[in-house]
Amino acid sequence: MKLALFDLDGTLLPLDSDHAFGEFVVQLGWADAAEHARRNDAFFHDYQAGRLDIHAYIDFATAAWRDRSLPDIALAFERFMKEVIRPSLRDSAKALVEQHRRDGHVLAVVTATNDFITRPIAQAFGIDHLLATELECDAHGRPTGKIQGTASLREGKVSRVEQWLASRGTPARDFESITFYGDSTNDLPLLEWVSHPVATNPGPALAAVAAQRGWPVLQLFE
Repeated sequence: MKLALFDLDGTLLPLDSDHAFGEFVVQLGWADAAEHARRNDAFFHDYQAGRLDIHAYIDFATAAWRDRSLPDIALAFERFMKEVIRPSLRDSAKALVEQHRRDGHVLAVVTATNDFITRPIAQAFGIDHLLATELECDAHGRPTGKIQGTASLREGKVSRVEQWLASRGTPARDFESITFYGDSTNDLPLLEWVSHPVATNPGPALAAVAAQRGWPVLQLFE
């Protein structure tokens, strides 16, 4: 039995879906363009630098849409998938996932981006298991601006994978190999935890770590 784990933004996608959805809500007229862009870019910079306060970010990122009607929210995510995500899906990323599927591996996406954004993206890749940052929701199913459980960021990715495997009754030791594809130093804890780390479309910092440790490097996007 083998397990293949995939980061999403910058790894299977040539963009950051969280940041892109922030830009999309501005296009919808749900947020002030200048102020939202300033804060969205600042949080994205913090993420790239490995210092993101994900609780503060989730509160900010959901503020523009969490109080809207559920039909409006559903329509917004449907449009986002159609207009932004699907045109960004690359054959190279699809082929990577399909190779692991053909080989009979268990597949999962492990991403810091919230589950509202990433569930349809994981489905577009045909991946059933999603370990995303889960949004706390009220009795009506609308996000509160808080995180439910452990955020799937940095060390939290390891915790979420371990919790998920335990819930399946298949601890890590039961797998012959566990592969993880990640693109940034935010992925380092999980890259170090698996048996087969793959630096995928890595930024300079992760590329340097991969070179030092002899990890394979995969470029899915040119």
